[in-house]
Amino acid sequence: MPELPEVETIKNAVCKAVGYCNIVDVIINQNRFRELIPDDFREKLIQTKITAYRRIAKYMVIDLSNGYSIIWHLGMSGKIKISDSMPAEPEKHDHVLIKTDNGVLIYNDARRFGLLTYCKTEELGKCHLLQGIGPDPFSEDFNAGYLKAKAKSRKTPVKVLLLDQKVVAGIGNIYASEALFDAGISPLRPADKVTPKECGKLVESIRRTLQKAIDAGGSTLKDYRRPDGSEGYFQFRHCVYNKTGQRCPGCRCNLQETGGIQKVIQAGRSSFFCPVKQR
Repeated sequence: MPELPEVETIKNAVCKAVGYCNIVDVIINQNRFRELIPDDFREKLIQTKITAYRRIAKYMVIDLSNGYSIIWHLGMSGKIKISDSMPAEPEKHDHVLIKTDNGVLIYNDARRFGLLTYCKTEELGKCHLLQGIGPDPFSEDFNAGYLKAKAKSRKTPVKVLLLDQKVVAGIGNIYASEALFDAGISPLRPADKVTPKECGKLVESIRRTLQKAIDAGGSTLKDYRRPDGSEGYFQFRHCVYNKTGQRCPGCRCNLQETGGIQKVIQAGRSSFFCPVKQR
């Protein structure tokens, strides 16, 4: 599933490609996703102008001139493709095509775990998809004091805490593992045992890790592609994620003694960490 850096990359690419254009047509070949596309989705979009792009957690939000906003989530396998013109024949799994006067946005989703809907812009905070989401990692509200307050009474592992979208929005499995490595904190550590100083360090590590990933265009492991079809590059810079048994960057330990990077399952997700550098 695309995490914050991938969604940010896609949002920026769509904005750069089609910009603040007019939507002239919407073709829906399939409306059955995680939630049904509303019956009046086309009606709400056509003859409107795109006025803003933003990311909320792992959702791309596109504001329209009529006071509504498109809410777009790519699920496990969703992709947004950009074409200069309407294709003569849609490719397999091209479920929704949004034609603008500056190109066509094509929503391709083989597994259909994503969603595409709309909401009144002024009511986004009340939308059931976005309600209760925690602060963005780059916002001022996400700081050492906030994180410590959320962690102080939680016995759950700190890695699991970071995956809770009600605590902090947009962090997924890859970047939680990478940020904890950067901060030198074990994913196994109970959240309430992370000190205030370490919370500050972890906030900085989360932001640094996410920004590096955004700069690299995200991580391509399976289905994720940028709208131009190219892969992200951050997977080549992963320090621990999916590197079981390998040395972490700068490690001089004896792999026969330490076993290298370890993998554990936490809340049904794989966590990767260095037992020497992360405590």
